[in-house]
Amino acid sequence: MLDTSQEIMKGTTTVGLIFNGGVVLATEMRATMGNMIASKRAKKIYQITPRIGLTTAGGVGDAQQLVRILQVECNLFEMRRGKTMSVGAASTLLSNYLNQNRYYPYYVQLLMGGFDDEGPSVYSVDAMGGATREEDIVATGSGSPFAYGVLEDQYRPDMKEDEAKDLAVRAVRSAMRRDSASGEEIMVVVITKDKYEEQIESGLQRPSAARSTP
Repeated sequence: MLDTSQEIMKGTTTVGLIFNGGVVLATEMRATMGNMIASKRAKKIYQITPRIGLTTAGGVGDAQQLVRILQVECNLFEMRRGKTMSVGAASTLLSNYLNQNRYYPYYVQLLMGGFDDEGPSVYSVDAMGGATREEDIVATGSGSPFAYGVLEDQYRPDMKEDEAKDLAVRAVRSAMRRDSASGEEIMVVVITKDKYEEQIESGLQRPSAARSTP
């Protein structure tokens, strides 16, 4: 029998946390094929709506297919209803789709975070469609045990944006030091009521370049 647990967990570290006013999502950018580093610039956070992001861990093809489906469904929802889908509704849609395909599963482990009328929120979604709303911090992927060590020790619910972003980066860096499948640079996404901002951080230092979506 095929052991899918390693397939779901392989090759990444993703982090999500809620701060006072928004959500931070962070991942490293290494993609692996067994012991080989297949890419040093792998994209692992995707923008689903203007204020919703999705982190991906697992099979690249499976993750990209799910991203395309979600983007289309959320766009159709906005065209029909005249409003943007909430984070909870988008995570439920993703959960239902994965559950319907559980006999031929997508080998992924996902985090969906964003900002809507109810404020910031983060959901973790597994390959079988199980969706859980996280109240503060969450990490997935092969490096998640190491990331959790930093997050659980230093997270505070009242953190400001810069503090939350710094903590997410330090958590991913901690995983990169111990998990051989995690490495290279770090992508960080900050989502608030007013922005969706992508930023690339060095895996070793702190120089950055930001891009905001109004």
